[in-house]
Amino acid sequence: MTPADERRRTVSVQGLARVEGEGSLRVEVRDGRVEDVELQIFEPPRFFEAFLRGRRATEAPDLTARICGICPVAYQMSACAAVEDALGMRVDRGIADLRRLLYCGEWLQSHSLHVHMLHAPDFLGCQDAVEMAQQHRPAFERGLALKKMGNRIMEAVGGRAIHPVNVKVGGFYRAPSRADVAALAGPLTDTLDLALATVAWVAGFDFPDVQGDYRFVALRDAGRYPLESGRVASSDGLDTTPGGFADLVVEEHVARSTALHARLENRLEYLTGPLARYALNSAELPDVAARAASEAGLGPACTNPFQSIIVRAVEIVFACHEALTLVERYEPPDPPTAPVPSGGGEGTGATEAPRGLLFHRYRIDEGGVISAAQIVPPTSQNQITIESDIRRTVQASLDLSDDELTWRSEQAVRNHDPCISCATHFLDLTITRQ
Repeated sequence: MTPADERRRTVSVQGLARVEGEGSLRVEVRDGRVEDVELQIFEPPRFFEAFLRGRRATEAPDLTARICGICPVAYQMSACAAVEDALGMRVDRGIADLRRLLYCGEWLQSHSLHVHMLHAPDFLGCQDAVEMAQQHRPAFERGLALKKMGNRIMEAVGGRAIHPVNVKVGGFYRAPSRADVAALAGPLTDTLDLALATVAWVAGFDFPDVQGDYRFVALRDAGRYPLESGRVASSDGLDTTPGGFADLVVEEHVARSTALHARLENRLEYLTGPLARYALNSAELPDVAARAASEAGLGPACTNPFQSIIVRAVEIVFACHEALTLVERYEPPDPPTAPVPSGGGEGTGATEAPRGLLFHRYRIDEGGVISAAQIVPPTSQNQITIESDIRRTVQASLDLSDDELTWRSEQAVRNHDPCISCATHFLDLTITRQ
């Protein structure tokens, strides 16, 4: 190897799974210093905001659900919240509780998938979920059982497990019967035990010692852990309505990405998602989840991005417990939907998708038709911080071989479970050392 070769080293990996979407990552290192990091997104744009213009506001939940097959409820709930805000609607507690139960099902689905099949292989030295299933069968089957419970909730409340069909502006097309909801109680009790076992399992992983300096942003919801409603708060003192927060967010195009990058108007990057929710709301966890977090070694906040897998596992415990609480007090709302008034307005809705804060803003004309739409998903808000995480991680790991550094860099991306475009493949990684 020549001296020039020693100064310049390139590592390239193509077609890796376990992150939704297609993209590439380029890291440049010169003289032992990380000089440039680019998370490049090259999938074509989806145009959902354009699709919504000219459609009736009541169509928004069904249309936006198709943005994601993993978290359609997040899009449905944010769409409903935005339309209802624009039209001055308020739903009663029975409808709100049923929405929260449906959202618990989605958290179980998404978090279980990520923890067991997308993220855990990184810590177990497995290339993919298939290899993990072969080498760690009990853990893999536990993940499937947790996800199956999420499916059951989605089917009971939403009508089906993927792209639920029972959600509408104002509530639901029909309320599930007491018997159908009560049938979830026994399986949820068993699933809670599986969730607690998952926390203990992931807490035993070996985590790199990398700490992030994050500006956390998440919902806060009046004395409970946030899901489908709340005000937007940050770790540096922000406390505002979803509409007030939307006013602060600036989206911009960058040459390396077909996905927009979001910052606050003062150019600050920020992070949404499990780490942010936990840091801002850990005191609101039910006792069973708080004990699990403490026994796993978590304090009131977690700033090691690699330990996000523990936080997600704690949120699985929360989702099981919260769903069980909602099931036990369920009374079918009658009627299952609030009337949708005529007229228009502008409204914003924000909910906590599994990956983080998701907000929609719509302008609706007097005929009830959407004239403008803005949808800001968690990943576009997190992309800049993910790049900062990669920079920190690579800088702290330059003693690793190229293969090991490639693995560590991909892991740094997967810590945040980015949904690039709800596809299935990632990652083209190129590391250049000079």
